[in-house]
Amino acid sequence: MRKTIRDIHKLQADGEAIVMITAYDAFSARLSEAAGVPMLLVGDSLGMVVQGHDVPIPVTLDHIIYHASIVTRVTTTPLIVGDLPFMSYTISSKQALASAARLLREGGVGAVKLEGGAVMAPTIRRLVEVGIPVMGHIGLMPQSVYKVSGMRVQGRDLESAQALLRDAHAVEKAGAFAIVLEAVPAPLAKIISDRLTIPTIGIGAGVGCDGQVQVFHDLFGLYGDFIPRHAKRYTDLGAQITETIRQYADDVRAHRFPDDEHSFGMKDDILRALTGDEPPKIGTDDDAAD
Repeated sequence: MRKTIRDIHKLQADGEAIVMITAYDAFSARLSEAAGVPMLLVGDSLGMVVQGHDVPIPVTLDHIIYHASIVTRVTTTPLIVGDLPFMSYTISSKQALASAARLLREGGVGAVKLEGGAVMAPTIRRLVEVGIPVMGHIGLMPQSVYKVSGMRVQGRDLESAQALLRDAHAVEKAGAFAIVLEAVPAPLAKIISDRLTIPTIGIGAGVGCDGQVQVFHDLFGLYGDFIPRHAKRYTDLGAQITETIRQYADDVRAHRFPDDEHSFGMKDDILRALTGDEPPKIGTDDDAAD
């Protein structure tokens, strides 16, 4: 049975840190569910780690719906949150409603996430009013990367820190069930977390948040050599995969693969009927029967 918003709130109430990780396909979704992760995010970070872009701007609603439909199809227990991508919800509340409805209906997600603080509060409120759960997102907002001239920490000076506090309260008051704090100084994130009643999910925001979210590929070294400051690479699968592919390629070039063990045979009488010659033995007759 899938986790619900009530389950996520109970984790917060019980003082248990909330774990969230991104998932974009059957592979990442199944492994994350098997590890007991209660909430998966089909994030627009897929623009970088799956599509190969430098920023998430090119990601479309159709892209998110496609990947969300995979993640929801192959899992049964985590709450699935889907990102509303760039310009799919900011033109009007009507547009946001239409986009969120598609993401729930076609993608199968249980909640949507959108970026923005006080300016997006009316949109959040409208979505919640019609029964669409919303996760907020403030601090560094990757969809505004051009506006802030890169992936920069937000809230370091008094004015911007106070603005983030106002944004956090506005998002909560609008009805969001949780809020992501990205690239926010740890002390400020702790202040925000202490002052809100809804869970805060940090990414580059310190340990004082109610939970943490990380990009799947960052945890496993699957996104090249670059490691964001907020990410911890728990293992370097990327290097292991590259070496495995190199070994495979070497075996193919040296004609070591496939060998008899990894080939299928045919019965000798059938081969003789085909060629008139005594055939070489390749594979096994048992394999051929398959």
